[in-house]
Amino acid sequence: MSVDGSLEKLRREGHIVIVGASLAGLRAAETLRDEGFTGTLTLVGDEPHDPYDRPPLSKQVLLGRVPADHTGLPRRRALDARWRLGVAATGLDLAAKRVHLADGDSLEYDRLLITTGVRARPWPHELEADLDGVFVLRTSDDAAQLHRRLNAGPSRVLVIGAGFTGSEIASACRERGLDVTVVERGSAPLVGALGGVVGEVAAKLQREHGVDLRCGVMVTGLEGDSAGRLRCAHLSDGSTVEVEVAVVGLGATRNTEWLASSGLGAGPRGIACDAGCRAFDVRGIVTDDVFVAGDVARSPHPLFGYQFLSLEHWGNAIAQAEVAAHNMVSSSTERRPHVWTPSFWSAQFGVNIKSVGVPPMADEIIVTQGSLDERCFTAAYGYQGRIIAAVTFDQAKWLEFYQRQIEQAAPFPPEFTTVDRRPEGMRPVPADFPDPSLPSHGPTVTLSGHSPSDRRISFTPLHA
Repeated sequence: MSVDGSLEKLRREGHIVIVGASLAGLRAAETLRDEGFTGTLTLVGDEPHDPYDRPPLSKQVLLGRVPADHTGLPRRRALDARWRLGVAATGLDLAAKRVHLADGDSLEYDRLLITTGVRARPWPHELEADLDGVFVLRTSDDAAQLHRRLNAGPSRVLVIGAGFTGSEIASACRERGLDVTVVERGSAPLVGALGGVVGEVAAKLQREHGVDLRCGVMVTGLEGDSAGRLRCAHLSDGSTVEVEVAVVGLGATRNTEWLASSGLGAGPRGIACDAGCRAFDVRGIVTDDVFVAGDVARSPHPLFGYQFLSLEHWGNAIAQAEVAAHNMVSSSTERRPHVWTPSFWSAQFGVNIKSVGVPPMADEIIVTQGSLDERCFTAAYGYQGRIIAAVTFDQAKWLEFYQRQIEQAAPFPPEFTTVDRRPEGMRPVPADFPDPSLPSHGPTVTLSGHSPSDRRISFTPLHA
């Protein structure tokens, strides 16, 4: 049979398995049907819930504006799919083209899409993590449980880690009138994602809203009472904080362990794939029947030196899933690349924060509009003489312009001037990012070199 004939048979009669039944998995499944795939479609998810939206969990759900079970993702179309929810994938046999499941079953596929995403990194000390009052926030169930505990009015909430999720949780707690202590090992909130200059703005913002913010400090232990209820946290500076609730915001772990012996280029940094979303194997050879999309993927980007990027972005998950789905059922000449300029947004302490590009790659920053002191500004990031990112605080209207600058490799510092350029923004200053070799929970974009089989990273802290 010809290649074209095989492709038509795949589109008509094939079996496509999607492992990961969240945003990327759902949008990929819908795209496959839109692309004319009429074969069998199976979605596997380790959670028992239908696909739901995660951004509202740290915002609207914690504030009680939306119940956790009302965050389901809208369906674009009927799928006619088999759903295997509440059962995790445990292994992959590339030779047999079969996915093994936790319930002992296995699924044979003609094409496989992996969209397993990430999970919250737990508190590293298991006995302390099991204390009543210690939470993470990633899933709908996590949000529902934390919301119930916040409704009980704890005397103080401890947030461990001031990345975006931790900062949003602290913001929600303060909006509810709860006392909050935030402990951040870095020099400022958001420092891993946006650098020290912007991080200092975030620090002032938190303190002005009544957050007990402690930077350059780590939690060395969580202590419970005789009934197993959290009662205090011990910090590396020798101090102790009495708390009833602790939320661990130490970043995410990519869900790749089930692929450890599969032969795919999968590890703690994610699953390596090419620009067409095809997975690499451990030898650096691209596969043609296994595809990757969403937070678990790491793919090369031409704007950033063809380094592999891992992006924890809502929009990227959709865009990459749509490209992967299209390419799975298309001939080689009809496939298209996924070249997505990273973007991210957050709402905290009354400020809308948005970024585009890859800020952690930068060595310099310049405030191009507005004022840091007024919490209303646009700043551009530079690397080796070109603009590679921008961030706005309550000035999102400018981001589209800066995205074009990034995509055109425009020079840094920007050659244009603006009517709102203040004296503080007349010259670039160091962006002040932490050492990238140190474990960090901050970046929403992770640069991970050029090797498709890189498995070198590990995160085993003695203290968080």
